Amino acid sequence: MERNRPITRRTVLAGAPALLGLGRKTGRPITGTFVNDSFDLGHRLRDRIPFASPKRQVKIPLVIVGGGMAGLNAAWHLDKRGFRDFVLLEMESQTGGNSRWGQNEISRFPWAAHYVPVPAKGESLARELFEELGVFRDGVWDDRVLCFAPQERLFIFGRWQEGIEPENATPRDTEQYRRFNDTINEFRASGQFTIPMERGPKASPLDQLSMADWLAREKFDSPTLRWYINYACRDDYGALARDTSAWAGIHYFASREPEEKGPLTWPEGNGWIAQRLSEKVRPYVRTGSVVYRIAREPRRLRVLTESTEYVADAVVFAAPTFLAQYLIEDAPRAEGFQYSPWLTANLTLDQMPREPGFDLAWDNVIYDSPALGYVNATHMNLATSTERTVWTFYWSLAEYAPADARRLLLAKDWNYWKEAILQDLERAHPDIRQCVSNIDIMRLGHAMARPATGFVFSDERRRWLKPLGNIFFANSDLSGFSIFEEAQYRGVTAAKEALKVLGRA
Repeated sequence: MERNRPITRRTVLAGAPALLGLGRKTGRPITGTFVNDSFDLGHRLRDRIPFASPKRQVKIPLVIVGGGMAGLNAAWHLDKRGFRDFVLLEMESQTGGNSRWGQNEISRFPWAAHYVPVPAKGESLARELFEELGVFRDGVWDDRVLCFAPQERLFIFGRWQEGIEPENATPRDTEQYRRFNDTINEFRASGQFTIPMERGPKASPLDQLSMADWLAREKFDSPTLRWYINYACRDDYGALARDTSAWAGIHYFASREPEEKGPLTWPEGNGWIAQRLSEKVRPYVRTGSVVYRIAREPRRLRVLTESTEYVADAVVFAAPTFLAQYLIEDAPRAEGFQYSPWLTANLTLDQMPREPGFDLAWDNVIYDSPALGYVNATHMNLATSTERTVWTFYWSLAEYAPADARRLLLAKDWNYWKEAILQDLERAHPDIRQCVSNIDIMRLGHAMARPATGFVFSDERRRWLKPLGNIFFANSDLSGFSIFEEAQYRGVTAAKEALKVLGRA
């Protein structure tokens, strides 16, 4: 699940999901449930089902809608610059969005985003935040947040091996990996693939090709290389190479340094960042506040929740952009935006499975699996050994059209998904059912933006970079893909623009 490794660390196949014909097997009882479900609420907004009228009115200069990474970073920037007359509204009971986290008696654990590649020297905004959070000082990263070894392993040919490059790569595969790396190095040196992405050029013909078509054009036909590219696109975008812009597929590799000592990670993944940001901006945060309407008036905006109507001079809209048409009066439809559904799960293990080969790593991938593998929450603990642990399991349903995947997520019950997860893990852990005591599952219908072919440099995306009156859009989907640095950049940029309008720049 790291995005910054050279290709020879990521030659993994992402096969088609074997979801049909699942049967329940006997074994120890396993408890669990769906968690953090918001489908009903989202569908109420979509279907414009009436909400209760607010009971009070509050006048305030600025409202942030959405408490994910974009909204939290917008609030962080406002507070850091001395502007404190605002409120952040989050519909969930917990801030963080895709960086939410949980905890049980064993460990803290992520629910989605679980690492940040070490920011390069040019990524001053990310470095500014991490310096303030105490993990980056005088140009040196705190060793306690740099992923401990072993970082990665791959289950292949009946055993675990260190690293994720299959050990039996053929000379033909090796030559293609080398040529691919050389090509990526050329792209990296061009300066076209930057983080944040807006620092690069504003158009590229690569966006008009799919990543699969680009591979074919460049005669990269090694099966393992192509399988790896599918894995990479599923990892960051929830999409196969055939459904991903070639510009975005190349950006996955060329936007990072080829070798670094990261990534940055914690037991709760990016939940650690979300928690620290939430603590910093706590006075402004109102969780459980569903914004169901933003009415535009000549000079002001009315932001309606069931408890309070906020009368504001400006709004930072940090929720996913596709929601604008449902919440903002007279807002256009967000054409071209696609969102990949995901399923994640946290498995509580009371004992470790018996497994041949290389020991448990932070990132664990099963060759030829439809899923993306799992990360071990206790890997970053300082304890010398632990028997009980929590595994966070990731599954992007990339083989389906997004709407079909969303329907599948809703149609199948918890037992179905529990069996799908266990059967996938049984490829590498035949005794997994004797080890797991609980599986909690989170379904994300619109988990991350999908950079479809032609979208990244499209007029449809660029139109949302401009405000709608005094409403400034801030979600990471404005970049065409969802990673921490893009969410931070979009949130801070929108906050800066709002301050200008308010005369507080």
